[in-house]
Amino acid sequence: MANLASRFILLASISACLTTLTLSLNNAWANEMSARPSAAERTFSHTLDNGMKIIVREDHRAPVMVSQVWYKVGSSYEHAGMTGVSHVLEHLMFKGTEKVPDGEFSKLISQYGGSENAFTSYDYTGYYQVMSATNLPLSIELEADRMQNAIMPDEAFAKEIEVVKEERRLRTDDKPNSVAYERFMAAAYLSSGYHNPVIGWMHDLDNMNARDARNWYKKWYMPNNAILVVVGDVKAPEVFELAARYFGPIPKGEVPKRPLNREVAGKGERRISVDIPAKIATLFVGYNVPGINTAEDETDVYALRMLAGVLDGGYSARIETDMVRNQGIAASAGAGYGGFSLGDTLFYFSGVPAEGYSIEQLEAAFNEQIEKLQTELADPEELERVKAQIISGIVYQQDSISSQANQIGRMEAIGRSWQEADAMVEKLSAITPEQIQAAARKYLVTDNRTVAVLNPQPL
Repeated sequence: MANLASRFILLASISACLTTLTLSLNNAWANEMSARPSAAERTFSHTLDNGMKIIVREDHRAPVMVSQVWYKVGSSYEHAGMTGVSHVLEHLMFKGTEKVPDGEFSKLISQYGGSENAFTSYDYTGYYQVMSATNLPLSIELEADRMQNAIMPDEAFAKEIEVVKEERRLRTDDKPNSVAYERFMAAAYLSSGYHNPVIGWMHDLDNMNARDARNWYKKWYMPNNAILVVVGDVKAPEVFELAARYFGPIPKGEVPKRPLNREVAGKGERRISVDIPAKIATLFVGYNVPGINTAEDETDVYALRMLAGVLDGGYSARIETDMVRNQGIAASAGAGYGGFSLGDTLFYFSGVPAEGYSIEQLEAAFNEQIEKLQTELADPEELERVKAQIISGIVYQQDSISSQANQIGRMEAIGRSWQEADAMVEKLSAITPEQIQAAARKYLVTDNRTVAVLNPQPL
């Protein structure tokens, strides 16, 4: 026991040193950044006559750039019977145009030394290229071409829908934890589009046809529903000129109304058991809470983010310290909160009980952590550590042009401003222990709670 105690004392000392080092590195980074214009001073925006928004952040540290086109449409926009169509369309956008045949898009990017890919989320769909800054015209020309001229023949759809279905099998259907998480999300979200998985339900994929994807393309893919984000060794006026040349001639369309993704008020706790073949029991707990677009007071969003940091902000956070190391109840456990979404979101917990402990004991341990937050104020030193960790993560994102572009694009795609991302550090730093306690009391309550248990069955 003495050796074990000594080990924990040593680990605590290391953790304290790391916190000090993080603060020191943050200060060093801040001093370095003060020698050049701020991110805000290097960021410029312009809107084309057809409604397409262009945001450019100049970053001349290396002769590269990232170019992204974000469409304000994702799986939460889909209706029953059409789930997964946003993701299927993302795949089909690589199937060519009259000008650039199937497969040539990726070949061109590769030939010029670049990389490219795409992503679909609940709230948006994005396409990006990372290349030498001198190749920006190629990137913009290719994206403008497929914004209006993408070809999606029936035969290409027939092949690609099978690729998507296999992706679903590999990532979800064949993984017990993924199945349980999908059912958990469906139970936690009753009235918003977040109820459905991004990849779609298999029966909807089975019934989808090429016409469905083409109609979705026509409905949402238009310049006045898109954002071009370019970060790197570029000059804003030149980017605006390229955007006007290639995207400018594309006519604007009539953008449908965006979903609210609001959740109905909780009327009691919801519980589900997912009984499938598996080896390990897993617990998921979610509380329906507002996001940045739905909170009556946006301070609550930043308080919930800090609350998540207190619980699960690294090795010294409460869940890791109390539940995993000290009590040994959890083999693994965590908590989190996004907050920056189109609609209402979740404050969630998940974990696997340690050997000899039950799901019920794990859930009780989570509840103890919540009750402690509701009855006791967070320690100022603890809060400083959390702030240092969260803020350092935000700060270090500036080292990557892709991370900067992602941060800008995400904020704009959910209807916010890129400038809010720059203000995030200041707002998080201002959160007090009292505000964290108030958020825990207000939102982490039974009526807002959904509990899902992966209950292993024989393999």
